Amino acid sequence: MRLYRFLTGPDDASFCKRVSAALSNGWQLQGSPALTFDPVQGRVICGQAVIKEVAGDYSDDIRLSDY
Repeated sequence: MRLYRFLTGPDDASFCKRVSAALSNGWQLQGSPALTFDPVQGRVICGQAVIKEVAGDYSDDIRLSDY
């Protein structure tokens, strides 16, 4: 099955580390990153989709962070 996650967070080193950790765990980038500006918090927010092929069948009980 193919799993999908959309990682989001402030445009900082922490976000980059989360994406790097996902890539190190076998996730692959899907599409281009997205950026938006949050005027309330005064910062840029990033988003990046990642996908991963795993064995098994999909279930609502799947915890994506376990993969």
